[in-house]
Amino acid sequence: MPSNVPSFAELLGRCERSAVHLELRDSYAPTDRFEAWRRGERINWSDRASWWHPYDQLISETVARGVSIRRARIVSEPVTEYIRWEHYVTHANVTAGEEVRWLPRRQATSIPLPGNDFWLFDDTLLRVHHFSGDGVVVEDEITEAPETVKLCTTAFEAVWRRGVPHHLYEV
Repeated sequence: MPSNVPSFAELLGRCERSAVHLELRDSYAPTDRFEAWRRGERINWSDRASWWHPYDQLISETVARGVSIRRARIVSEPVTEYIRWEHYVTHANVTAGEEVRWLPRRQATSIPLPGNDFWLFDDTLLRVHHFSGDGVVVEDEITEAPETVKLCTTAFEAVWRRGVPHHLYEV
């Protein structure tokens, strides 16, 4: 990743109103947590210390400052094993303060979408994720290009309007 791209924590720290995240892939590079879940290991949600990570703390602190954090995922159905796992661990995102919605891909056909996942901070700054074919982050890109920001803002809001709130979406 280029050194001129601020860290996610820096970008969220500068955020004043909103951060939105659009995810478009049905799988990402497997992690140790995903592999543990595949082996049948489950999180003891009542033991917060066992699963609360620095990311969760960062989100919680940001939401406490008054920043709205929303995440939308476009998913193929039936969902992949990876998406089933993401749905399971989204409990942590929601507990930290994120709002999360899921949109079946067949309901996204009429939405003009960007080609990549992204975070949009305060409706002005984009952090675009570039992945390899097997879901490894290759590079992140920062842009404030007005036409790109507009496309991503419009796409996210359209997905959000159609999306199913996490607690109602079944995998």
